Amino acid sequence: VRDRVRTKMERDILVEVNHPFIVKLHYAFQTEGKLYLILDFLRGGDLFTRLSKEVMFTEDDVKFYLAELALALDHLHSLGIIYRDLKPENILLDEEGHIKLTDFGLSKESIDHEKKAYSFCGTVEYMAPEVVNRRGHTQSADWWSFGVLMFEMLTGTLPFQGKDRKETMTMILKAKLGMPQFLSPEAQSLLRMLFKRNPANRLGAGPDGVEEIKRHAFFSKIDWNKLYRREIHPPFKPATGRPEDTFYFDPEFTAKTPKDSPGIPPSANAHQLFRGFSFVAIASDDESQAMQTVGVHSIVQQLHRNSIQFTDGYEVKEDIGVGSYSICKRCIHKVSNMEYAVKIIDKSKRDPTEEIEILLRYGQHPNIITLKDVYDDGKYVYVVTELMKGGELLDKILRQKFFSEREASAVLFTITKTVEYLHAQGV
Repeated sequence: VRDRVRTKMERDILVEVNHPFIVKLHYAFQTEGKLYLILDFLRGGDLFTRLSKEVMFTEDDVKFYLAELALALDHLHSLGIIYRDLKPENILLDEEGHIKLTDFGLSKESIDHEKKAYSFCGTVEYMAPEVVNRRGHTQSADWWSFGVLMFEMLTGTLPFQGKDRKETMTMILKAKLGMPQFLSPEAQSLLRMLFKRNPANRLGAGPDGVEEIKRHAFFSKIDWNKLYRREIHPPFKPATGRPEDTFYFDPEFTAKTPKDSPGIPPSANAHQLFRGFSFVAIASDDESQAMQTVGVHSIVQQLHRNSIQFTDGYEVKEDIGVGSYSICKRCIHKVSNMEYAVKIIDKSKRDPTEEIEILLRYGQHPNIITLKDVYDDGKYVYVVTELMKGGELLDKILRQKFFSEREASAVLFTITKTVEYLHAQGV
């Protein structure tokens, strides 16, 4: 249950944020037993991999990464979000070398009237003292973690690290910080101001928030407006090869055979929790053009990385509807034996991308059909949905010969409310 709540929280946060240094959510959707978040693919890998290869960065490198990170954290804080899991593994690099903050599974969006959260979560070495002692923490905890990250990037070591978890927590609460003297006076000053055990005294915790950090001498050469517009050249640009290159990622993961997560049947509570989970990002003009080029194929690839065919998973049965560009048939899922409907669309007659995107985004509405799966064999697109055993409304009216005003009123009320909902969403 906790994992489900965190997944829903992560989706909600990603929908809300829009920032050049935070990973972008393009789609969120669900099938019967699984949830999908479609995010940017960042070919530069994570900061941890680069740090492990170089041991430590120059102060100018650190200054750049921390400045972009400060803007990303400030954006989250402005939305009332505590990030809570800051570490090099969660900072990715795009193909230009700019950072993107990712992984919001431990972030906290709703906090109590004192704006405090009380969960004990995160990676212990990066935790602020107030997180360790569980007395309640605010967004100021992120600035302590920011300091830990700065120390690690500058020195190649963590500021507080014992032989085990318990000793590390004790050091975070009590140990004196050993400040390396090879660091510049400005770097030492910023670290001391971030490593304040009283969160109220920590830089960034005051009424000016991130402006306190931006004004610090360590960042004196940063043009913050240029930085936000991504006009400052990153210190490291990943070598760009083919789009599918993965050499900036740990071979431990890239050597594995890609598999879809094993899905277990969701409970009724899970269905309720994830109502409204689906999401499609609003694309810019450039992105819209790209989307038309990639079309439904991109969506299908995300669902079926190993290019399985529709007939591998489903047994096709009788026709249940025929249109000018598509035919609808009953089908049975071979593994679960569940009945579904499949709409088979001729791609030469109609591009189904927009229809699929709308179903992905709004299919959880109680009066909009639920999308279960999508396949593309090059000539036809197979859109699998729930099976509506009541058939078409027109057939029902023709069978009855008489359709009462009361029945018509109920049907039109439902249609009106559903169309109103779609119009409110811009459809």
